[in-house]
Amino acid sequence: MASAGEPPTPDPIWDGDMRIRMLAPSESARLGDAVRAVYGETYPVLWTYDDDEVARRISAGLLISAIAETADGELLCHSGLLLNAPDDAVGHAGQALTLPAARGRHIFTTVKRYLVDWATELGLVGMYSEATAAHPYSQQALLHLGGHETGFMLGFIPDSVDNNAAAASSAGRQSAALFFLRIRSGKERRLYAPSRHRAIVRDTIEICGSRSQLAEVSARTDLSSMSQLHIESDPGDNIAVLTVSQAGEDLTSRVDDERSRMFAQGVDALYVDLPLDRPESAHVGDALEELNLTYSGVFPNNQAAGDVLRLQCLRSATAWSHDVAVASAHGAALLEYVIADMEAAGQPVERTRGDGLPDNAVPLVAVR
Repeated sequence: MASAGEPPTPDPIWDGDMRIRMLAPSESARLGDAVRAVYGETYPVLWTYDDDEVARRISAGLLISAIAETADGELLCHSGLLLNAPDDAVGHAGQALTLPAARGRHIFTTVKRYLVDWATELGLVGMYSEATAAHPYSQQALLHLGGHETGFMLGFIPDSVDNNAAAASSAGRQSAALFFLRIRSGKERRLYAPSRHRAIVRDTIEICGSRSQLAEVSARTDLSSMSQLHIESDPGDNIAVLTVSQAGEDLTSRVDDERSRMFAQGVDALYVDLPLDRPESAHVGDALEELNLTYSGVFPNNQAAGDVLRLQCLRSATAWSHDVAVASAHGAALLEYVIADMEAAGQPVERTRGDGLPDNAVPLVAVR
């Protein structure tokens, strides 16, 4: 039962000697404690260190924060679900933190299931997340719960992040696997994808159980003179996301100008999101490829109010030279597609094997 100023929460449950429950606003400091136990002061999501901001988000229903703890109250694991508004249909799962003393017991899967059960009660369609590709453990938990890979963001995690759960470390930015975990059927929709990526987009929406259908587009779509863009920069991650609300005739030049400006400022990675529910997105993809923007994946974007096709571009090869671990055959095939598109854009990829990697790791080193 929630107190005044707090959103409703499910009852705690016990799993053996471990209690799973939601974090209250008054306990907001415990999220920062978990972050520091895993990442020290290097975690790029800076608001998680701010107790007042964490409490505000929980109180407003914008952060659903599930934890596992011992009977004595020792924190073991945390998993969060972020919403832009309390009535969002899709949540962003993040802050997946298993403390060092609790690893190897599949606690994260248990906490995540508790979170999924509550999201089901709330009526959410699903949740997306960026699982680190430095190790396969978070990915395996998402697969176990019914999630599927929808893409890979190369160079997404800054090299300043020190994740003590990684089996091996290497210089450079680390990559992340995009995941979507469907909870209930969404609305039927018509989506439009560039011809080059039409097959992989179709395969992705099918494996995720989407009711969306890829529609044919006319040979020509009239574009407005000016594009409508939204740009978000994250100083913690040192990345930028450029969301195309509406593609216009000036899209290529504006994306090129914005990329040049942000890279000159030292931003390491730019991701460009095309709304898949707009027919013009199927036509502008080829032009953007001339800028060496390559395929990253498909996932929900609140700025676009729907699914987007994400393209990616990295400032330099050294920004993401890293080994990428995947946890499923589908993930491996999707990663191969992402790599092949980079190679097709003239960005060679040298494949090497690193010591200490799991058998299902796909090691990469980008070179130019």
